[in-house]
Amino acid sequence: MARLSLHRRIADARMQRVAADRVRVRRNVTRRDGVRCEVDGRWLTGYCSNDYLGLSQQFAVVAALEDGASRSGAGGVASHLVCGHHAVHDALEREIADWLGVPAALLFGSGYLANLAVMQALLGRGDVCVQDKLNHASLLDAAQLAGCGLRRYPHVDAEAALRQLRANPDGAAMLATDGVFSMDGDAAPLKLLALVSKVQRALLYVDDAHGVGVLGPDGRGSVAEARLGVDAVPLQLVTLGKALGSYGAVVAGDAELIRHLAETARPYIYTTALPPAQAAASLAAVKLARREQWRREKLQAAIARFRSGARRHGFELLPSDTPIQPLLCGADADALAMAAALEEEGCWVAPIRPPTVPEGQARLRITFSALHGDAEVDALLDALAWARDAVALGYGKAHAHA
Repeated sequence: MARLSLHRRIADARMQRVAADRVRVRRNVTRRDGVRCEVDGRWLTGYCSNDYLGLSQQFAVVAALEDGASRSGAGGVASHLVCGHHAVHDALEREIADWLGVPAALLFGSGYLANLAVMQALLGRGDVCVQDKLNHASLLDAAQLAGCGLRRYPHVDAEAALRQLRANPDGAAMLATDGVFSMDGDAAPLKLLALVSKVQRALLYVDDAHGVGVLGPDGRGSVAEARLGVDAVPLQLVTLGKALGSYGAVVAGDAELIRHLAETARPYIYTTALPPAQAAASLAAVKLARREQWRREKLQAAIARFRSGARRHGFELLPSDTPIQPLLCGADADALAMAAALEEEGCWVAPIRPPTVPEGQARLRITFSALHGDAEVDALLDALAWARDAVALGYGKAHAHA
């Protein structure tokens, strides 16, 4: 049997994506000004970023980045365990641990790296990782790369998670879940999952990328919202690039586990540290997120206004009290057409298609920021109503690929 050419395989896969209308296209953002973006030469109001608290351009955060760069340069220069661990890295880890009320924290270059690190360092052959079917791709990839058994349960079904753990009694076990699910916007049933983990002697790991900064007292996230401590959730992920408006991630929790990650996790040991200037920006953002409750209040007001207005316009939204407000479209073509029609009205909303979401569940992933005021929310609602009518008449479909 002749060996298959990689170029041929890539070309065939590309043809399949084109035929299925699933080619992804990058958009060029030239400038940002609050929720406004210049995209491919045209100013649009954005409703698809993860900058939930509006901190990415906040003056003190940007000033910390600039000052950090002037003092420490542009790069991290080495891995943390060689000579790349800067005092500001340590200060950021301590600040987040204090914020979340846990003993320790460890800084990573991204949430993807952090999830790889946690599972690679804690699980191996003969172990099992039980996960929600709608978990982020990084959690699924991490379990597969760790070499452990991966078992998945129906979305937010704690009883099914219990059954999966019972069916795999040998070796170490981890129960991993998103705190807030990135495409549906709903929250995991953490109290029930904590009980399941305790009964089955599994470690509960919560990727709270979309919860920290937004939910819970002082914005401490979905774990704090569920009133759970480090005994119930020994490790949780804090992403710095979403509500905190910066870049990187932190794993926080039990001191012994954090020490083990620092000493053994390959994605930590063999990667250059984040630039100190970036850590300084994150530190400034965390301090703002902790004390400026008005950002969360303004965000929740925008979410409530949007959901109320969507009901008046006859739109059915998924159940979500978070900044992620998905509007199901069903077919890929309908999601693309709606997004194109919205853009004609000056609104930038990303259409999300399989494999990011299940087949037949293409959607508009609408997200809000503390920077969205009443006028922006109302403008989106009006644009959605117009887009729905335009798509029904075939306008959006004709312009979906323009």
